[in-house]
Amino acid sequence: MSKPKVGFYWCASCGGCEEAIVDLAEDVLKVVDAVDIVFWPVALDFKREDVEQMPDGGFTVGFVNGAVRTSEQLEMAELMRRKSQTLIAFGSCSHMGGIPGLANLHDRSEIFSQVYQMAPSVHNPDATVPQTEHEINGNLLTLPAFWDTVKSLDQVVPVDYYLPGCPPPVPLIQGALSAILEGNLPPRGSVLAPDTALCMTCPRKESKPELLLLDEFKRPSEIIIDVEKCLLAQGLLCLGPSTRGGCEAACISGNMPCTGCLGPTSGVRDFGVKALSAIASGINSNDPQEITRRMSQVVDPAGTFFKYSLPSSLVHRRPIKTVSEETKV
Repeated sequence: MSKPKVGFYWCASCGGCEEAIVDLAEDVLKVVDAVDIVFWPVALDFKREDVEQMPDGGFTVGFVNGAVRTSEQLEMAELMRRKSQTLIAFGSCSHMGGIPGLANLHDRSEIFSQVYQMAPSVHNPDATVPQTEHEINGNLLTLPAFWDTVKSLDQVVPVDYYLPGCPPPVPLIQGALSAILEGNLPPRGSVLAPDTALCMTCPRKESKPELLLLDEFKRPSEIIIDVEKCLLAQGLLCLGPSTRGGCEAACISGNMPCTGCLGPTSGVRDFGVKALSAIASGINSNDPQEITRRMSQVVDPAGTFFKYSLPSSLVHRRPIKTVSEETKV
């Protein structure tokens, strides 16, 4: 009996999800022994045409990490979907849009202006920016189209399962691989992580007051953090109450607040709004001006509450006035 065929691909992300596979340590040898990795460009010398020549559904499972923000990434997402019997959105960026999705606060022209013209280290007197096509010496050079909008994987292709995290924690990866190999996957559309809030398994939960009243918000650099006390009770913006557990409270064990990378529990339509609501409900005041003053202590609200989920939120992005043809998908 042939081994299950598995493929991996990396779209718009930092590469941490690829590193998470290596973080399996010696268990990665068990994976290699149990499956046939037939596509993993970051680690092995496979080409796109190798995948194109495979029959549709030739992958037992395909893992795609990273958001989708270029025409090439869309093509690869569609290819992985076509070749995979089961497609898994691997990590926060493919799951919800991730940190690259914060680019949706701007459009392409603003991003190009900053990167290629305004950045302090840039010298570009002709204001040259990348073009999708350029002819030189009779040859046509092409680049992928760069979209105005970053998208999560399920906004461009159907996704069967989600493995959350930035990157996905090793225990969740191990659990997902075991479920795949044993044929014991949950219903399609499931998130392969516990459906409980992180606060339920937080090692500091006993120190969290029954009625949490927040008088002010602080940044980690502004205080000496008590290593035993609930981080929210110390005025730190910990998103544990609204974030799915399954990470073994790694950040909190490192004495840093949860930033929400595993996303919401089931039934939540907009993770950022849920996180904002959870924090705002703890403000110890009913005075609108005082509430506004305290919320103004949150230095970067969008980057705090929508850090991983802006593309998958109800608003998706900041509105733009026009959309060029090459940004339409």
